Amino acid sequence: MPLRARQRCHAVLTGLVALASAAVLSAAPPAAAADNWVEVGSDRARPLDESQGLTSVEVPAGSPHRYTGIGTIPVGLSGRGWNHVGDPDASYGGYYIEPYQRDSGAAKMFRVQAPGGAWSEYVHALSPGEALNNSWVAISPDGQWMLAGEWGTMTRLLVFPTPGVNPGTSPSANLPQASTVRLDRAVRDVQGCDFSGPTTLLCSSDDPEGSLFGMTKPLLQIDLSATPGTSDVSGRVTALRQLPLRSGCSGSFETEGIDYDRRTATLRVIVISPGFCVLTDSKTYRFTRT
Repeated sequence: MPLRARQRCHAVLTGLVALASAAVLSAAPPAAAADNWVEVGSDRARPLDESQGLTSVEVPAGSPHRYTGIGTIPVGLSGRGWNHVGDPDASYGGYYIEPYQRDSGAAKMFRVQAPGGAWSEYVHALSPGEALNNSWVAISPDGQWMLAGEWGTMTRLLVFPTPGVNPGTSPSANLPQASTVRLDRAVRDVQGCDFSGPTTLLCSSDDPEGSLFGMTKPLLQIDLSATPGTSDVSGRVTALRQLPLRSGCSGSFETEGIDYDRRTATLRVIVISPGFCVLTDSKTYRFTRT
């Protein structure tokens, strides 16, 4: 989430009502659906600590889902300028990773918790032309590679060696970009992605305009031409459906993080309500595939 969106969220949390009106849907036809995801339920998303992202944790067994939000940022990190956390992910082997950004500068940071509980930080110096935003991370099923996304209208995703897992990474060295996913069509304001298979990503877009896929706030599927690694791969983008936009308040919704739990085949997506209702009826929606 960029600075302007975070400022809106902070303003609402202090009692101000968001002024933005709902985006007008484009008349362009949506892309054909690759899968059909049906809403099966929802849970309230707390605005302070469940408003940015979520992930399933498989190790240790029985772990609850982990969420991020304004209230989950450690004081020590915010004191050093890392004041925004995005949508996290966890490897099947138990490594948990949170993406962080600052309001300015030339780097982004990935905070890693090992299965044993120890934390470490990996800093990535921005490449030429790379956006500062660090909205989300998605760890490949083999655990060796991590995808990350930028804000705005983009035709690429970034690929990194997974910090703490890939032997080519170290907290004392810059985390380098390994390769790029080249998308066959543009995406806008992606807030989270998660692997649902070796080469399939599901992503939540906060697109307020709707001109790219004929709908605002779409759920996207990205099919990769190969597993990510050191070589660039292509990605075929399909819009599956609009995410739920229901609230007791009118105004601009904000879609946030996404998680696919392979153990239950359940997809979860956070949608933050507009205005004062951010406090009352923001939701984590649950979906199953039919």
